[in-house]
Amino acid sequence: MDLFAILLTVSGLVLFESITSIDNAVINAEVLNKMSERARRWFLTFGLIIAVFAVRGLLPLLIVWAANPALGPDGALFATFSSDPAVSEAVEQSAPILLAGGGVFLVFLFFHWLFLETKSFGLNHEEFFQKQGAWFYAVVSILLTLIVWFAMERNTMMAFGAVVGSTAFFITHGFKQNAEQHERQLLSGGSAGMGDLSKILYLEVIDSTFSIDGVIGAFAFTMSVPLILIGNGLGALVVRELTIKNIENVKKYVYLKNGAMYSILILGVIMLSDAFGAHIPAYISPIATFACIGYFLWKSHERIKAQAAKAAA
Repeated sequence: MDLFAILLTVSGLVLFESITSIDNAVINAEVLNKMSERARRWFLTFGLIIAVFAVRGLLPLLIVWAANPALGPDGALFATFSSDPAVSEAVEQSAPILLAGGGVFLVFLFFHWLFLETKSFGLNHEEFFQKQGAWFYAVVSILLTLIVWFAMERNTMMAFGAVVGSTAFFITHGFKQNAEQHERQLLSGGSAGMGDLSKILYLEVIDSTFSIDGVIGAFAFTMSVPLILIGNGLGALVVRELTIKNIENVKKYVYLKNGAMYSILILGVIMLSDAFGAHIPAYISPIATFACIGYFLWKSHERIKAQAAKAAA
């Protein structure tokens, strides 16, 4: 991997992690406003260490290790940089399993947003699909059936990986729903008897849940754990900076979530295509991410300009 490819990959990872974590930054900012100054400082300092090293640091390593148990933790960390042919072969053989699971997770995530989640409509078809919300479970069930059917013809473990990806999606979705309930209670005054320590623990759990999307999506950019650690770690720093200083400005860009979700769809398709042997060039993932998010950033900016012009008229 040359220097330009590394920089492009890391830049794509930073942008992807930052944009997919905007919801998390909004929750953090709103809950932090209800905490003491000392608790806020503690969360923004030590919480960052937990977010970067304990979650975004360990999770990609554990995923690669789970797909390659024989490598051990050290081998999983440096597998993609190893010159040992046995290590390279082990990573290559396990890649379709990991990619199939990650691809299914991301595609399910996109369809859940498209069919069921409240959103600002950035494209015309989004309103139509949201009105067909009941079809979400039918669509993802049929998709999973088709993916598993074709995967079994190539590799039964790849088919198992796809099922694990769907399981991971529904488990994390359950945690997110529970977190959203607690968030509503906190913001509606239901936190009167809740101490700062409890709120900090709540935010750490939320951060861990939201980080899963970014970590799994990172494998569409690269199988290199060190690069994922760098990109996601820098992305977590950006999210913390947004939480402290710019969250109100960021919230004005209402279509950023749309850009994040369309990039998630593309990354999911890339992972599934790679799992089935398509060998998509590595530069496609970061370029697609920049294109999707750039378009919806521009669309959000145009909306802000139009609203300002209307207010001034």
